[in-house]
Amino acid sequence: MTLSNVPLVPAYVRAPLAGYLGSLGVDRTLAPYDLAGSIAHAEMLGQVGILSPQEASTLVLGLRQLAREIREGSFPWRAELEDVHTNVEVRLTEVVGPVGGKLHTARSRNDQVALDERLFLRDAIHRVGTSLLELESTLIRRAEAELDTPMPGYTHLQRAQPITVGHWLLAHFWRFDRDLDRLLATVQRANVSPLGAGAVAGSTLPIDPERVAARLGFDQPFQNSVDAVSDRDPFAEFLFDLALLSVHASGLGEEVVLFVTKEFGFLDRASALGSGSSLMPQKRNPDAAELVRGQAGRVVGDLVSLLVTLKGLPLAYDRDLQEDKPPVWDALATVTSGLSALRSLVEGLVFDRSRLAEAAGDPELLATDVAEHLVARGVPFREAHEAVSAHFLATGGRLDPAGIGEIPGVDPSLATSLDVRSALLRRSTPGGPGPSAVAKQLESARSRSAARRDSLSSLGRKVGLVEELLNEG
Repeated sequence: MTLSNVPLVPAYVRAPLAGYLGSLGVDRTLAPYDLAGSIAHAEMLGQVGILSPQEASTLVLGLRQLAREIREGSFPWRAELEDVHTNVEVRLTEVVGPVGGKLHTARSRNDQVALDERLFLRDAIHRVGTSLLELESTLIRRAEAELDTPMPGYTHLQRAQPITVGHWLLAHFWRFDRDLDRLLATVQRANVSPLGAGAVAGSTLPIDPERVAARLGFDQPFQNSVDAVSDRDPFAEFLFDLALLSVHASGLGEEVVLFVTKEFGFLDRASALGSGSSLMPQKRNPDAAELVRGQAGRVVGDLVSLLVTLKGLPLAYDRDLQEDKPPVWDALATVTSGLSALRSLVEGLVFDRSRLAEAAGDPELLATDVAEHLVARGVPFREAHEAVSAHFLATGGRLDPAGIGEIPGVDPSLATSLDVRSALLRRSTPGGPGPSAVAKQLESARSRSAARRDSLSSLGRKVGLVEELLNEG
């Protein structure tokens, strides 16, 4: 077929419902990955002899021209061509001539989009992971500065036992670090190339999927063509990772909202928290924390949306899978903006140390210390618990340090060390809130962050393969 006879709109996208079926508004985001995958595919076709070296070279040069057009904003996107893949193929044929029609040899849009999504996912996880690492670093810095600042620890939102602000901040660090660990595990499991699976049954031509996989930085090619074109586990896992990350971010946001109230008073109402009221001049609202908290529901909804789309689909590819991208795009944008806001928020937190010390100095927080003092003197814990509980009842629900000598078995000298600072020093067991234990925890956190940084650097090199393919030569 000569160039003049190439249809402006290929038959496979011509349909009465073309406007409804189109996905270009969503999947044009995949253009750089689609072009990089196409370059690797064209190179492979030339290497195995399906195309001549000249044909393969022409396709690669043409695809790189398209990449330049997209970067410069001159690429002629056409909605009637339905999706990013067809736009690329038709434009390529306009640029290089009839040989452009050979690019799709031994390839389907089914394995093509599966490949694009995995390349996109690699990039997306690198972006989220980098933002998470910045938040982790901020939490570590703030925890170091507040290593021995006392505050109450809570259960059931009631004062329970004394901890430190540094210990509280690191609790959030470890939650976010598990999120980063999950993201890195997700991208590792997803590092399998589906290209070569075709529409559902591979190809009769002598293609080399392993060569393409290696060129694009994948660990291996697919094992089963049916599974390869229908597998959306990587997107589902990514959305779960983002949903749980959002839940953790929401928890931190909720505590900031509580701690900045006058009822708690642990945080100053600094401008970093948000804006003022349009009506009440005295107000300074924790808007950023509230939005992070509120947007968690949106990301959880994105996860549910994809899972419901995938539920019950017959193998292999179904058009329902066109709906896999909007929730991922939305969750990624929501989480990345939220992480940026949360990092700034944590950086700007101003702790009211006097108010924190007052709250942490509540003698009732040391009731467990008294019980454990009895245990150390040989009293069974249940008896010790009952004795301290009886003291509370007798004093109207108060723990009076001066009167603890009245509790059977208590050494009266305990009263001299029944204060929050002494209590924190006693909590030196691994993972505890004592200053020495928190210092060790900080060392572990720094070591973990350094390892995460190395992992993200390695992932970044794989992400960079797309740009390398688009810009070589």
